[in-house]
Amino acid sequence: MDVPVWLWIVFVATVVISLTVDLLAHRSAHVIGFREAGLWSALWVTLALLFGVVVFVVLGTTAGTEYTTAWLLEKSLSVDNLFVFALIFSYFKVPRAYQHRVLFFGVIGALVFRAIFLALGVAVVNRFTGVLFLFAAILLYSSYKILSGQEEDFDPGKSFAVRMLRRIMPVQDEYEGTHFIVRKEGKRIATPLLAVVAAIEAADLVFAVDSVPAVLAVSDDTFIVYTSNAFAILGLRALYFLLAGLLDRFHYLSHGLAVILAFIAVKLILQACHKLISTSIPEIPSLVSLAVIVVILAVSVVLSLRRPVKPAGGPDE
Repeated sequence: MDVPVWLWIVFVATVVISLTVDLLAHRSAHVIGFREAGLWSALWVTLALLFGVVVFVVLGTTAGTEYTTAWLLEKSLSVDNLFVFALIFSYFKVPRAYQHRVLFFGVIGALVFRAIFLALGVAVVNRFTGVLFLFAAILLYSSYKILSGQEEDFDPGKSFAVRMLRRIMPVQDEYEGTHFIVRKEGKRIATPLLAVVAAIEAADLVFAVDSVPAVLAVSDDTFIVYTSNAFAILGLRALYFLLAGLLDRFHYLSHGLAVILAFIAVKLILQACHKLISTSIPEIPSLVSLAVIVVILAVSVVLSLRRPVKPAGGPDE
């Protein structure tokens, strides 16, 4: 896809300006309430959709549809990240007023690592089409683990990033406001807040195992896959604070995500067969993928609300 240089510049400028405004708006530590989170969520979604309109106008309908599909896919898969964020914050007993600052730097790290992984992924797919079968197998296995209740537990304190941090410098038990590193007796000491950022980054690397193959099923264009990922990641913090107290209510959402992963795996297999075996084997159009993802997410949310989880030990209806 021939992407104008100016469009890349617009994207980078949008991300930098958005992060700057976000940082300035939250320079003082405070608890993010539901209303504030809702306003920021609406802002990030609007920004992502407006950029999608630009993609439609400049690059055409196909590119616009792929961007929208990839963004919605990444947005839905990122819900799993929210549960892990809650686990990490609970494990490290992070005061609510400091949580936004942690997620802000977590987002910056995620933008950098996703750029690396997606660039490598696009390069590999364009050179070795057969790797799509491997990506499909990863997604099918992830789907199976979710549906069978065999998802691996994530222990924030034992993550590789946190263990490496503890080897590099000592980590104290007490928080020092929003400081990540303090100096005591001439020594640099990490606060638990830096360990939390390390745990957040480690979690994102784990989720990239599903996220990268999934988005490459939608498009193998670097611009489409990265911009859609970036806008999904940018809105992740606000989404967390918006849904922090409601995550348990959407108990069917994980099942919906498993179905989406399985569907994307089938899409990858058909793509690989179309390119390697016969062009007569049909591929799933991006517009169909977008419709399927929207329907699955809608059904998952509706079922969760119509069939709430019964309280433990509560009377049967």
